[in-house]
Amino acid sequence: MNIVMFGATGTLGSRILDELISRGHNITAVVRDPSKLPNRENVTGTAGDIYNPSDVADAARGADIVVSAYGPRSENPNLLVNATQSLIDGVTEAGVRRLLTVGGAGSLEVAPGVHLLDTHDFPVEWKEIARAHRDALELLKGSGLDWTNLTPPAFIHPGERTGKYRVGADELLTDERGKSEISAEDFAIALADEVENPRHIRTRFTVAW
Repeated sequence: MNIVMFGATGTLGSRILDELISRGHNITAVVRDPSKLPNRENVTGTAGDIYNPSDVADAARGADIVVSAYGPRSENPNLLVNATQSLIDGVTEAGVRRLLTVGGAGSLEVAPGVHLLDTHDFPVEWKEIARAHRDALELLKGSGLDWTNLTPPAFIHPGERTGKYRVGADELLTDERGKSEISAEDFAIALADEVENPRHIRTRFTVAW
């Protein structure tokens, strides 16, 4: 597939990029500075600004799907909402139907109608980015695209690539010990599986061990 990707140089994005490359897809990675991308087969780096819908459209034309693992700097988490609107506008202008974005665990439910971010022990320092992810999800729901939002569990980290994961919808997934966790490598597998075999069009889903 011809895949356009934003956020390919981050901790999570780089692992998604590796997974997609390993499956033989052709990737156009849109970054501010293409020199930061590793020299990889089937990867083309192009300069572009995720906040500029015209840049998004220029990069997305002809793609089968646009994937975004973009995450804003901690000092300005609301930029995520701006980036999501720009992605929607640019992808729509380019005539591409599919947009797959990485979400945030804070908007997952821990009880009917109760989001994780609204619980009393949710870390204060993560509330703003969690709200931004929740707002970005609402933008996706209002778009006319065949969008998908893949939301990680409460704890995601670099680690082992096991190839195993469980799938959920809007509820936080936990194991028998109450842990909500996955490695970035297995999260990347779940995302690549959805790219190749879409099962969650116009919906959000989550994965965890």
